[in-house]
Amino acid sequence: MLSVLRQQPGFYRHLAALSLPIVLQNLISTSLGFVDTFMVGLMGSNELSAVAAANSLLFLLQTAIFGLTSGLSILVSQYWGKGDLRSISRAVGVVLYASLGLAGTVSLLLGLFPAGAMSLVTDNALLIQLGAPYLRIAGASYVCNALASVYVSMERSMENPALGTAVFAVPVSLNTLLNYCLIFGKFGFPARGISGAAAATLISRFAEIVIVAAYIVTRRKAPLYLRELLCPGLPMLKDFLRYSVLILFNECMWALGQTMFTTILGHMPTSADLLAAFAVMSNIDKMSTVACYGLADATAIILGKHMGSDSDQDETYHLGCCLLVVAALLGAVISVILALLLPTVFRPVLFPLFQLNEYATFAVTCMCVAYLLQMPCRSFNNAVITGVLRSGGDIQAAITVDLIPLWLISIPLTALLALKLEAAIPLICVGIYCENVCKMPLGILRLRSRRWINNITRAEN
Repeated sequence: MLSVLRQQPGFYRHLAALSLPIVLQNLISTSLGFVDTFMVGLMGSNELSAVAAANSLLFLLQTAIFGLTSGLSILVSQYWGKGDLRSISRAVGVVLYASLGLAGTVSLLLGLFPAGAMSLVTDNALLIQLGAPYLRIAGASYVCNALASVYVSMERSMENPALGTAVFAVPVSLNTLLNYCLIFGKFGFPARGISGAAAATLISRFAEIVIVAAYIVTRRKAPLYLRELLCPGLPMLKDFLRYSVLILFNECMWALGQTMFTTILGHMPTSADLLAAFAVMSNIDKMSTVACYGLADATAIILGKHMGSDSDQDETYHLGCCLLVVAALLGAVISVILALLLPTVFRPVLFPLFQLNEYATFAVTCMCVAYLLQMPCRSFNNAVITGVLRSGGDIQAAITVDLIPLWLISIPLTALLALKLEAAIPLICVGIYCENVCKMPLGILRLRSRRWINNITRAEN
């Protein structure tokens, strides 16, 4: 197995040059949500639980945007390998129309019916009352995020991942400062609590657009073609419908599945404590997987460019195997790090900062143990689904690997354990995190079939 790790000189340097900026970008972007959670958590567990419930809905929208940009990455990376810049502009145009339409519609609905949206996640009246104002304001920020994400995704797929770091670094710093001012009323600002956190997020997302606009005006390499951007054409729309819509379905169903765990915990007798614990664990998850997602994105770029340039199929297959072994090893390293941090940092330092009570601390500890045990599988699965299968347009197989274990095993098992059997927290955690163990064999079978190796580009017009 490890023999596939032998690659040409310079391969791992190129992999690191692609992965590390994406990791840093993901880390910065994730920090924006972590700052909200941490500062709101200082107000109390009810406020933390309310923001966690609201963010589970925003997570659906964020995941939908990610699904659209993932479809864009497939097209852009292959056309980049082919050297067809006008088709890249067409692909960007289609995804811009789709992402803005989606983000605008959802933001409008959340603005008009925030309490009704909150009631989909929890039946706790206090959490609904606290979370509705946050949801109304923060939802609007994703219109800005959609614009920035589409452009950053294009540049990343053209082997310029460093742009994302610049685009998201400033907004996160701004968000941290504004959170401090608007949540707690510092430097003469009014203390707006949860609503202040949402306002800080909205302003920070707007800053992303300003930075992207400045870059577009000043850039010279691989320019966008305005005509193709505004009028992408029917052939590119068909490719979008063939790939991006399926990925959007995949991501939305996966995000909805993750929201189901929040909903299940939100309907247990100890919902406030469990939601607070799950909110903390969700942020640990996001911080822990930034490297995994960075590697998966780099995998998609490398393999997509390979297939777009009509490279040898055996060479592409062995390259995919190499990248997946690296992903599994990365997951194992992260597991060890989390195992060391849990007793030395998380329990004595991090968890008390969120003002978790004894039961919530026990719950999040159980979640963390179950989580770190499945981390190698999680990292491998990320690379298989978003890196290998999607890079060759094998979307239906990616959907099968990603969703069947989640919806047919993990969610029903968690609901049974939590709501019907009222099982102990450690067993409920097994239900939540068992999906990744079940996904891995399916991913290996599809990898070995080689049916994912496809050139999906069209002839230049």
